[in-house]
Amino acid sequence: MKEIVTFLNFDGNCREAMEFYKTCFAAEVFLLPYSEAPGDFPWVTEETKDKIMHSSLTKGSLTILMGADTISSRPFQQGNNFSVTIHCESLQEIDALFTALGDNGEITMPLQETFWATRFGMLTDRFGIRWMLNLGKPQQG
Repeated sequence: MKEIVTFLNFDGNCREAMEFYKTCFAAEVFLLPYSEAPGDFPWVTEETKDKIMHSSLTKGSLTILMGADTISSRPFQQGNNFSVTIHCESLQEIDALFTALGDNGEITMPLQETFWATRFGMLTDRFGIRWMLNLGKPQQG
């Protein structure tokens, strides 16, 4: 594993929250609005285009937090608005962890390729903990 990071879901105020945490941690913030994501997503509407699809707060090589605004079928619920993200190092690792954590759990998004990852998937384990597993694409350059 490369790292494990807490991923926070927000009810339309992700930008404000991450800017606040940026100040608290004296860190750098990255914000990707839905309107700037590559691809043609049906949920990007006039109402959602400025909401945050992905954000990260970093300090040096350390990722402190990641987050997004909730706009999908998973409604925002304060107190249950986080996931644990595992950044994996190989296909074998992500497949094994996804299978193990998903045992008697609920798969929210099967492992699949995305514009940011070779493989990404989401699930809720048998104890109600939400997990996101990510295997980033190789760096170009």
